[in-house]
Amino acid sequence: MTRTVHPPSGTAGATRCPDCTDGLGAPRPVEPGSFRERVHGNPSLLLPWRIAVFVAGLLFVVLGIALTALPGPLTIPPVLVGLWIWSSEFRWAARFFAVFTRKAQDAWRHAKQHPVSSTAVTVGGLAAAGVAFWAVGHYQLVDHAKVALGI
Repeated sequence: MTRTVHPPSGTAGATRCPDCTDGLGAPRPVEPGSFRERVHGNPSLLLPWRIAVFVAGLLFVVLGIALTALPGPLTIPPVLVGLWIWSSEFRWAARFFAVFTRKAQDAWRHAKQHPVSSTAVTVGGLAAAGVAFWAVGHYQLVDHAKVALGI
């Protein structure tokens, strides 16, 4: 059974039919007087704007995924920035980003309630990362891995 999802009234979808979307999902509600209202009010700018927002978010998400090859937490911030960019325009991303926002607020609240253990975990993690970076450089682990892999 196929279910048809109609965009809410007052939101812009595809220009061919009022019940269709542009494939990027329903846009988030627009605040009166905002920049997004001016963009959404101009049909010739709406689709290029939504595509640009999607591509900008995608670049950050791909950057975050590409950074998984590096040690450390560098992969998380670009992915979150990409989700934040998407959430400014797309409802599906706003719902997805809200989950991360709630979890971050819960983690921050927990850290404030338990400052000693939070500090110990943070300092311990930074120390472990420092030791890992030192060991990679000191023992030339990258060169040894290349030799072992025949690269």
